[in-house]
Amino acid sequence: MEKRPFVTRDQLEEIVNEYPTPFHLYDEKGIRENAKKLKEAFSWNKGYREYFAVKATPNPFILNILKEYGCGADCSSMTELMMSDAIGFSGSDIMFSSNDTPAEEFQYADQIGGIINLDDITHIDFLEKAIGHIPETISCRYNPGGIFKISNDIMDNPGDAKYGMTTEQIFEAFRILKSKGARKFGIHAFLASNTVTTEYYPLLAKVLFELAVKLKKETGAEVTFINLSGGIGIPYRPGQEPNDIVAIGEGVRKVYEEVLVPEGMGDVAIYTELGRFMLGPYGALVTRAIHEKHTHKEYVGVDACAVNLMRPAMYGAYHHITVMGKEDAPCSHKYDVVGSLCENNDKFAIDRMMPEISRGDLLFIHDTGAHGYAMGYNYNGKLKSAELLLKEDGSVELIRRAETPKDYFATFDCFDVLKNIKFE
Repeated sequence: MEKRPFVTRDQLEEIVNEYPTPFHLYDEKGIRENAKKLKEAFSWNKGYREYFAVKATPNPFILNILKEYGCGADCSSMTELMMSDAIGFSGSDIMFSSNDTPAEEFQYADQIGGIINLDDITHIDFLEKAIGHIPETISCRYNPGGIFKISNDIMDNPGDAKYGMTTEQIFEAFRILKSKGARKFGIHAFLASNTVTTEYYPLLAKVLFELAVKLKKETGAEVTFINLSGGIGIPYRPGQEPNDIVAIGEGVRKVYEEVLVPEGMGDVAIYTELGRFMLGPYGALVTRAIHEKHTHKEYVGVDACAVNLMRPAMYGAYHHITVMGKEDAPCSHKYDVVGSLCENNDKFAIDRMMPEISRGDLLFIHDTGAHGYAMGYNYNGKLKSAELLLKEDGSVELIRRAETPKDYFATFDCFDVLKNIKFE
């Protein structure tokens, strides 16, 4: 699959006249089309709902778009709960999936009526002490351990993950929760990350559906929903085929009818909590080449850095880069594309064959719509960039302004000397 920007060079040149680089740009049309396609792929399940993983792209403008398609919000922290509640997600619209959770976050999640997804069996007592009761509807996160494989390929290693309960623990957890007043139960699991295959979700579904049948039989608990969580990935590299969400939905349907329906559990709702799949391809980091360096290697320095997108530095992750206006030029030059942090891993590309890049060229770094801006930080005193939304009509809306030095120093208000800094 060829990677092409969702915006033209001429459009970008107009945008940068008003909003200086770097910035994250999101494609409203792509987001809407993808949300609609996902909803249709699971329309066979009456209770289906996508709980968007807020941590992937915590922006209220984005959340409001997804809300129009019936999405809920999957939250993992107090501030994500606060944001979701403030923009109109309420009660069962919110799934609270956290780990190592502070008591006050359980209290707030319960206060706003969110569905709590417990990560560990010891959290049952912790939750009860924190909120004074056990909610009637509650979910438990499952980790079967071992290695998770598709065919002969190892997809991930759940046994090394800090999340979820063992098989024995989840059975005991259901019994305890039921004795303490829980009436409706959910099961949640995440066994592999960023899979680009139609097989992952149906295999995960089979594991959870069979578990649900056994839990119902052995504990008497009413399993009302099964959350397949995330893990459906995107093709970061050119040539990779994207996931076929229609085929994935059909694969889950077949397993549902094979495992749950014969056991009288054909009313169980299916939930997902996708982040990367929902937003990844529909966001980009736009940056400008400002320096070139010719030493032991050829370097292109840009005005963005790992503060704006840390996946390449943190994981060695690949993000494709388009030099705007040179989409069809030969990739005849080898570059490291770097930012300005005092860290040698602050590189968006290493030994990447690209068209010749000149100072002033605009670079479109693909697939930053999820876990892009959200993972930013302020190392080296760098400031986080703006977020912009490319509307369906071609106009652009500022959906988060860029940070300023005043924002950076705001939390030092207890240090009087900083009052001498002039910000304008």
